Amino acid sequence: MSAVRLAELLRERQPCVVLTGAGVSTESGIPDFRSPQGLWAQFDPLEYGSIEAFRADPEKVWRFYAPRFAMLSSAEPNRAHLALAELEELGFVGAVVTQNIDLLHGRAGSREVVEVHGSIATCSCPRCGTTCGLAAVLAQLEAATAVPRCTACEAVLKPDVVFFGELLPAAAIDRAYALAREARLCLVVGSTLEVYPVAELPLQTLRAGGSLAIVNRGPTALDARAAVRVEGGAGDTLAALVEELRS
Repeated sequence: MSAVRLAELLRERQPCVVLTGAGVSTESGIPDFRSPQGLWAQFDPLEYGSIEAFRADPEKVWRFYAPRFAMLSSAEPNRAHLALAELEELGFVGAVVTQNIDLLHGRAGSREVVEVHGSIATCSCPRCGTTCGLAAVLAQLEAATAVPRCTACEAVLKPDVVFFGELLPAAAIDRAYALAREARLCLVVGSTLEVYPVAELPLQTLRAGGSLAIVNRGPTALDARAAVRVEGGAGDTLAALVEELRS
């Protein structure tokens, strides 16, 4: 019945923008950050995930991030990623706005992806601005290099992901807000809607007269305002949604 109700909304309320969080990527074996079992329950985010920590001791921050970069790069898209790409292909999803940095939406085939927290695709040099692609960074890490360094000036590279204390990429968040305001349906998948300013996106849709649907394991901050609220996994729910829309 959940898939039926979601399908009705997607047919009736177009265009649809999807907002995804860590609950989509956990089904690819990627741990989240904020749950009781997440990374920030084990490590202090201000010690390993803040821009101040990186500036103070970039080598220490990279010792934390290096194994996670390797894990993220080897993860594979799961059924949720594949279903969202198919929904875009079928014309039911206009864009995916994601808080995830793992590139899995693009690898699954989604074309319109807005990465509001950046991604692992590149690292940049804080000193000279040189950009280094993921493959080159991984090659340095696999060569037992302590930290990846700029090929131009030897400074330690910074991942192009949003650290605590940094602003979100202006172009990405502006695009996300525009999509949310234009959408007649915002479908939230795998997010508790606790991290701002991204958690504001569904409210933009609602204020513009659109509807909200939520698929998540556990409560979210906007459950009471959702036209459809599905308690369940992203992969199962979105795969069933695709089948319903194709029938």
